[in-house]
Amino acid sequence: YILYIGKNINRRCSMSSKSTNKLIVPGSKQAVENLKYEIANELGITLGADTSSRLNGTVGGYMTKKLVEMAERQMSGK
Repeated sequence: YILYIGKNINRRCSMSSKSTNKLIVPGSKQAVENLKYEIANELGITLGADTSSRLNGTVGGYMTKKLVEMAERQMSGK
């Protein structure tokens, strides 16, 4: 699944960076949000402003793992 094409532009002379993502699959943003909360629920993590960055990172890591597994299954035809 390719959900976003990301383009990062980092300027050496400033401390900020500009990031733009172009949505290429309609509805993919909602699918990613659903996946995030599904995985957080499986891990027993409640997402929110008070959730530590470590726990948020854990959810993100599992999301990546799951998306790679889905892509591998799709590519192998299973």
